[in-house]
Amino acid sequence: MESIALWQATALCGIASWIAVSSCFNVTHKIRSLLQPWASHHVAAGTPAVLRIQKHQNRYLDALFSGLSCVVSVPFYTAFLPFLFWSGHGKLARQMTLLMAFCDYSGNCIKDVVSAPRPSSPPVRRVTATKDEEDNALEYGLPSSHTLNTVCLSGYLLHYVLSYMQVQDPSLTCAAVAFVCLLVGLTGWGRIYLGMHSLIDIICGLLIGLMILASWLTVHDHIDSFIISGQNVTTFWATLSFLLLFAYPTPEFPTPSFEYHTAFDGVAFGIVAGIQQTYQQFHHEGVPKIFTAELTAPAFLGRAAIGIPTILLVKFCSKALSKWILPLVSNTLGIPIRSTGYIPLLNAATGKKSGGNMKQQQSSVGYIQKLFFFSNQMDSFDVDTGIRFLQYAGLAWSVVDLVPSIFSYLGL
Repeated sequence: MESIALWQATALCGIASWIAVSSCFNVTHKIRSLLQPWASHHVAAGTPAVLRIQKHQNRYLDALFSGLSCVVSVPFYTAFLPFLFWSGHGKLARQMTLLMAFCDYSGNCIKDVVSAPRPSSPPVRRVTATKDEEDNALEYGLPSSHTLNTVCLSGYLLHYVLSYMQVQDPSLTCAAVAFVCLLVGLTGWGRIYLGMHSLIDIICGLLIGLMILASWLTVHDHIDSFIISGQNVTTFWATLSFLLLFAYPTPEFPTPSFEYHTAFDGVAFGIVAGIQQTYQQFHHEGVPKIFTAELTAPAFLGRAAIGIPTILLVKFCSKALSKWILPLVSNTLGIPIRSTGYIPLLNAATGKKSGGNMKQQQSSVGYIQKLFFFSNQMDSFDVDTGIRFLQYAGLAWSVVDLVPSIFSYLGL
């Protein structure tokens, strides 16, 4: 017990120390000053290659690569993961959720630290067929998140399937590996074709993804064991989630990347907290798995029909409760708050002050050298961050706790 508490305290203190040291020495600015010119040069130098690829444009390729970008996007995986939990493959679902959260955090951190531009449009034609793609275009370019996530998630899925099915046939293994490589290749090529990334973004996304995947495969069993049977899991993860919000680097100019991280930070916490409480009831290895006599396809469709509306309702309720509770608690504790989107009254009350801060933030790179997202806004706390975190934590908790309880009650 003492050793468990010791390593947890050491890990959290290490992150807190890194936050303090990085803030004092402006680590983000120093790294950016080294990497941004290099990345910007390669993006500019790669523009002719992007234009050569786009010479072959037609509506069919537009539809193909736009569709593929949706299939390998974060929203798709977010919608896909609840079905994995309800299919009986709990370990796969847990690991892919946490791996996605880690990939999202790592990729977006690197994006905002380097703050490298996307290919200039024009002359590059940028295709944004969905609202999600329009939001992605507001982020920085290096590395390609689509490439990084595809490498990690498809690679881990391949590892799980081959291990779970105990595939012994080399030809089948080669075919599966070839399919994953083809998916990664098409994803990277498609990001260039759509004008969202240059070649250097894809290469960095591929290399970083491979490093993350290799690292994850060495520790995933230990992480899973800690989640399902460790000590102080919920307390440790709550503290870790809080520290990661502060450890996120400030980009050169504001982007949506931090919002994505906050959402997945909440998802990871909700999943971990829910699994810790309900593993023996709903998520152990002996639960019925899809396409077996215990969990037939019609029963699984029934789960989906009940589960999806339930988690959406929980998401709505979590957001509404957070919008009511967080301002109340902040006012009680005397914490100055503002809202950039969720609570219009707070936005109106602090709009002039926040607007002045934003203009000042954008007017000088020197002012942005602080590392953390609160550092340049010490006058008030953006309550939207807490609302978003609790909203997605509630959604994730419902996926692994509330909804399985409903399934059990209904005999599904």
